[in-house]
Amino acid sequence: MAELVTASRFTDPDTAFRLLVEAHRGLSETESADLNARLVLLLANHIGEADVLAAAIAVATQAGRPVPSGAGGPS
Repeated sequence: MAELVTASRFTDPDTAFRLLVEAHRGLSETESADLNARLVLLLANHIGEADVLAAAIAVATQAGRPVPSGAGGPS
């Protein structure tokens, strides 16, 4: 069973970020969402392990939620 790696594994993270940004340049909101969906499915298939995918979904879901005020966020 593989473990979810959350530390950057890119030798050049800026290039990776630019690739993602450039892939969306000129796309409509719908086209961009479609590209993201295809990319997620391709990368999920590349991972090939449901437990790692489940862990990634959990991390991504939590990362997208706002921290309630008074719950340890910045003062």
